[in-house]
Amino acid sequence: MAANQERSDGGGGGDERISEQLVSQSNQVPQLSGRMRRWQVESRPEIDTFTPGLLALYESLKPSEEHKSKQNQLVDSLTKSVSKEWPDAQLHLYGSCANSFGTSHSDVDVCLEMETGTESTAEALLKLADVLRSDNFDNVEAITSARVPIVRMSDPASGFSCDICINNLFAVANTKLLKDYAQIDQRLLQLAFLVKHWAKLRGVNETYRGTLSSYAYVLMCINFLQLREPKILPCLQAMEQTFTMNVDGTECAYFDEVHHLQDFGADNKESIAELLWAFFHYWAFDHDYRRDVISVRMGNTISKQEKNWTTRVGNDRHLMCIEDPFETGHDLGRVVDRQTLRILREEFERAAGVLQYNDDPCVTLFEPYD
Repeated sequence: MAANQERSDGGGGGDERISEQLVSQSNQVPQLSGRMRRWQVESRPEIDTFTPGLLALYESLKPSEEHKSKQNQLVDSLTKSVSKEWPDAQLHLYGSCANSFGTSHSDVDVCLEMETGTESTAEALLKLADVLRSDNFDNVEAITSARVPIVRMSDPASGFSCDICINNLFAVANTKLLKDYAQIDQRLLQLAFLVKHWAKLRGVNETYRGTLSSYAYVLMCINFLQLREPKILPCLQAMEQTFTMNVDGTECAYFDEVHHLQDFGADNKESIAELLWAFFHYWAFDHDYRRDVISVRMGNTISKQEKNWTTRVGNDRHLMCIEDPFETGHDLGRVVDRQTLRILREEFERAAGVLQYNDDPCVTLFEPYD
């Protein structure tokens, strides 16, 4: 997509573009130029009338049973192939395909947990690529120079593309954490699916272009629901540790008996329409980008100073800070630069404005950026 490139070349014209779109699309009150009026902190009175449309869209985005069946078919095929060479290896699905936040368009991410012996990860991946080619998987390619080295392939039987890594167990722990959060309150899944869909259509979910990953958006949604009053989600890492997984000397631990937490957010009656508007409004106007880091681990925001994320270090810019729950030195927003931060904030403003003023926000909100 060229969307971000076009926007990043636009100099200071972004606010005018957003303002023009809001005036033309939203039939809103006049003189909303530039940034929206910051004193507007409550959603429109009739916002709940848009909940049915948003929930219908959410239902349409959820993966089908056929999708899940084909995913299981691929896992079975991979298990058979891998066990020939590494009989003790364990195969873990991770990421969107396994954390409950994947759509029918999500590909499959697999982590092989195994002893590599004297082999390097790169050597093991090259051997894995040979094994998969011999078992008639298509388009097999070992990408050993990536931050997380992988074998990329496609499965002719299921039609899925698949990325396979070795011993990337932080990703496995993160996947379980997100899956457990998803079981506490259905509004998390609803919010995250809609935000991810919005980000994809608006061209702001591409880390290689300096915006945010799907994983980052899910963490933003979790933290946002931890911050609501009354709270909708707890902070699982601040509770009794019932699950522990040691990854490279780091203890990934939290309370995973989430069946005890089904009524945690019952005192908060906000609908998905209210929450979606409040999410965009928070990121447009309320989040302190200069000072704050969002932390699912703490269930709150913490200061950049506390993280020592006040200045750029190498390629990590720390302009929009999202702490990974277990790899706490990892800032999911590190790729965001000044141009793409402006773009993101313009898009958050646009989304909040559309939900606040548009006659048919369920359509306008998700209009593809072009």
